[in-house]
Amino acid sequence: MTGLFVAALIAWLFTRALLGYPKPTTHYRRLLRGEAAFVEAACGVMFPAGGAIPLAGTEVGAAPYLDRMMDASKPRIRALMHSLFFLVEHASLVFRGPGRGGRRRFTRLDPEQQLGVLRGWETSSFFARRLVFVSLRSLLAMAYLQHPSVLRELGIAPMAIDTSVCEADLWMPRVGADPSTIPWSVSDVNTPRDDVEPLNLDSPLHPDYAEDSS
Repeated sequence: MTGLFVAALIAWLFTRALLGYPKPTTHYRRLLRGEAAFVEAACGVMFPAGGAIPLAGTEVGAAPYLDRMMDASKPRIRALMHSLFFLVEHASLVFRGPGRGGRRRFTRLDPEQQLGVLRGWETSSFFARRLVFVSLRSLLAMAYLQHPSVLRELGIAPMAIDTSVCEADLWMPRVGADPSTIPWSVSDVNTPRDDVEPLNLDSPLHPDYAEDSS
């Protein structure tokens, strides 16, 4: 009987942890299928549609963003992110969510229950649980705030600026990029100009952040 019980328990844990997740429409280099589903669900609850910023968290591509972040991170950071997503997804086994079926994994709960689960982490009397929530909120906030529509709503989308190339541009790649991606050479360095007019709030946005006119 003990062997059957252990086998049944292992099968149940396997089913809970790995099965029943929707097939992703995006190819992920680092995120597992369940992790991608969790990230999208948690971001949607944390940033609901119709809030101060109308765009819902489910519309910003949080999972692809965090997948790219994980891919660019060191192995230790990737392991911590995997552990964080897995913990909050399945912690309802110990910290029961509100309502009926509160011990289901996070992505199987309805949005109100998911919100209750996150509030439980946020307001817990245990510092470790609050720290987990802060870590998750920080990652999801970065994923949400990077979206062009969100940046436009906040009025901080970058503008289209025709800048000169200086010596520093020859050794500073874009954030997170390899130095080999620097497109400039010594011949591209420009002489500083004195006739450039200051930017104003009506200046056009960078094409990557401008409204889609299609």
